[in-house]
Amino acid sequence: MTSIGGAEMVDWNLAVATATRLVRPGPDVSRDEARAVVAELRRHAKASEDHVRGFTRMGTEITHDTPILVVDRPGWVRANVAGFRELLKPLLDKMQERRSNTPGGAVFGAVGGKVTGVELGMLLSFLSSRVLGQYETFAPATRELPAGGPPDSPSGGGRLLLVAPNIVHVERELDVQPHDFRLWVCLHEETHRTQFTAVPWLRDHLEGEIQSFLGETEVDPMTVLERIREAAQSLAGGRPEGEEDEGGRSLVEIVQTPAQREILGRLTAVMSLLEGHADFVMDGVGPDVVPTVAEIREKFQQRRAKGASRLDLALRKLLGLDAKLRQYRDGERFVRAVVDQVGMDGFNRVWTSPNTLPTKAEIAKPADWVARVHRKSES
Repeated sequence: MTSIGGAEMVDWNLAVATATRLVRPGPDVSRDEARAVVAELRRHAKASEDHVRGFTRMGTEITHDTPILVVDRPGWVRANVAGFRELLKPLLDKMQERRSNTPGGAVFGAVGGKVTGVELGMLLSFLSSRVLGQYETFAPATRELPAGGPPDSPSGGGRLLLVAPNIVHVERELDVQPHDFRLWVCLHEETHRTQFTAVPWLRDHLEGEIQSFLGETEVDPMTVLERIREAAQSLAGGRPEGEEDEGGRSLVEIVQTPAQREILGRLTAVMSLLEGHADFVMDGVGPDVVPTVAEIREKFQQRRAKGASRLDLALRKLLGLDAKLRQYRDGERFVRAVVDQVGMDGFNRVWTSPNTLPTKAEIAKPADWVARVHRKSES
């Protein structure tokens, strides 16, 4: 990256440095309090394994080798940059090849990679204060951030992250019982870990869909940079008046080919399933092990719905976070409706193969999924 000819499309190191420099400070806690939070989150993450397995009836015979990492905001940034770099490599290689055949492409690479690195860092600094936990499915191991075994191992090569300062911030903001809230968050993330470790084909299927989506991308590098720049300008409050609607487009909407719309529909359905299932499980396990789960859910839903400032709402739309909120809601309704109709074992047929995953239309109409999967298997 020091030579013009070899410059990458994104200066990843600069993205990390920028995000780390701009990240908001976490809540005020003493060193002893911080140690206690980390220790409790580790205990809850471990305890969540049996709770989730017992409730979902998934992965009961699997021994996890997935690391559980309690991180701060800069740690979350570093982990996600590593994941993005791995997942986006085919697309960026393709864009870099196009750039090398473009007049002035070398100069663009030298400057554009650093500009993109700064602007990506700005976005990551914004997001780093909003994520409570995350199961990283496509996480490459690094010295600071170990991952599980290879992709074909039971762990799928992933790792589970818990962002301690954000969890403490939200539990204080909601004024809920800290012990209960921390366990509640761990139940959600452990459900994601169980999904990918108990369903061997899921990781490869999801990665294949993502790579198919990226493989269809035929956008000019400048278009991608402009979308990132739009987000960064919104973050800095620099968007001119009257451009809110244009700037409100999601980054995934920069391409609109028919093939990508079809793939994106399938991805939306599977992500709705995964997120909704995790929400269903965290509340379903809750009453037995999280006495205040009803209060936590009510306050948390109000927080989700309310959002924050106008700027925050605009960024959520631009980054596709509003779609993520719909995935939680619509996916949870799907899971609940199916479990009510055919029970947990009947719902678990969803994990049989890619063909038994719900379509986007079936997420909205769970009875159609039940009719397709159960009647077909019983005929």
